[in-house]
Amino acid sequence: MDSRAPEGATDVASPTSPIPEVMRAMVFDAPGGPDVLHAAEVPTPRPLLSELLVRVVAAGTNPIDAKTRAGRGVTAHIPSLPAVPGYDFSGVVVQAPFESHPLPPGTAVHGMTTFPRTSGSYAEYIVVSSLSVAKIPTSLSHVEAAGVPLAALTAWGLVVDTARAHEGQRILIHAGSGGVGHFAVQFAAYFGAQVTATASARNISWLREMGAVEVIDHTSARFEEEVSDVDVVIDLVGNAADETGTRSLQVLRPGGMIVNVPTGSWPTFLEDAAAAQVRATTYKVVPDGGALATIGRLLTSGAVHVYVDRVFDLAEAAEAHRMLEGGHTRGKVVLRVSDD
Repeated sequence: MDSRAPEGATDVASPTSPIPEVMRAMVFDAPGGPDVLHAAEVPTPRPLLSELLVRVVAAGTNPIDAKTRAGRGVTAHIPSLPAVPGYDFSGVVVQAPFESHPLPPGTAVHGMTTFPRTSGSYAEYIVVSSLSVAKIPTSLSHVEAAGVPLAALTAWGLVVDTARAHEGQRILIHAGSGGVGHFAVQFAAYFGAQVTATASARNISWLREMGAVEVIDHTSARFEEEVSDVDVVIDLVGNAADETGTRSLQVLRPGGMIVNVPTGSWPTFLEDAAAAQVRATTYKVVPDGGALATIGRLLTSGAVHVYVDRVFDLAEAAEAHRMLEGGHTRGKVVLRVSDD
C-alpha cells in the first residue's frame, strides 16, 4: 500500500513519523452480540478531494451502533465485512485538502463519519467530509466533544428545524435523559418552549436542571394521564416499549405534530397519526458541520451542556455496547481511542 498522501493533500507527518499503513480498530466479522466486536489491524484510510484525514482521540457511541452490530440498523448497507462501526468522533486533523484550508493539520475537530459508506470511528484514523466537522468548542475535552455530534445534531434537527421550538410552545420529549433526549430538552428550553420529559425516577431532578418544567417517571405513571394539549411530541422510544408512540397520539392537540425517531417499531405510524388528526414525520440526522458549529457556540457559552455517563477504552467497545443495550444510560457513552 502506498503510504504517501494523495496529490493535493497537506500532510503533517514527518519523515520519521509517517502515517501508518495499518491502524488499530474495533471490528465485527459478522452480526451478533457485543462480543463479536474485537480488535484488529486494518488499512489506514486515505482522503480524496475535499476529505480530511483525522487522528481519532475519542469516539462517541450511539444506539444505532449497537443495533447495526446486532444485525439491524444499517447492517444491510455495509458493503463488506469485517466492518469498523461508529459515527461520532473527536480528534486532530492530519491531512487537509489544500494548504489554505480552514481546517489545517493540527486543528482539533469533531463530527460524524459516513459509516457504512466509509469506515467508522472505532479506529485510530478516519476519513471524513470537511463539511461534516467543526472545531471542538474551547470549553470541551476531546471525550466530551466526541459525545456531541450525532446526538446533538439529531436533537437540533428535531427541536429547531422540525418542531421550530418557540416561546410558549408545549413539547413532550420521551427518553429525555438519553443522548439525544438530554440535548433535545436543553434546546427546546433554550428557545422558550415549555418542556415535559419522560424518564426514570433517578433522572427527574437532573432533567429539571436541564430545563424541563415537568418530568414524568415512566415506571410509575402513565404520561397520557399527566399531560394533554401538547403541541409537539418528540418520540425517541417508538412502539417497541409499552406502545409509547401510539399512546402519544392521545396527548397531542388537534393539528399537533409527532416526530418519530426509532425505525421499525411502528409500521403504521403515518396512518395512525392521520387517523388521530395530527401531523407526523420521521427524522434522520444530517451531519451538518455548520449546525454543529452553532451548537458549539451554545456549549461554549454554557447555555447547553453535554453529559458523559461513562468512558471506556477502545478495546472495551463490547462493554460499552452492553451498557448501551441496557437502556439506562444518562447522556453519552464514549470510547477513548488515543491520547490528546
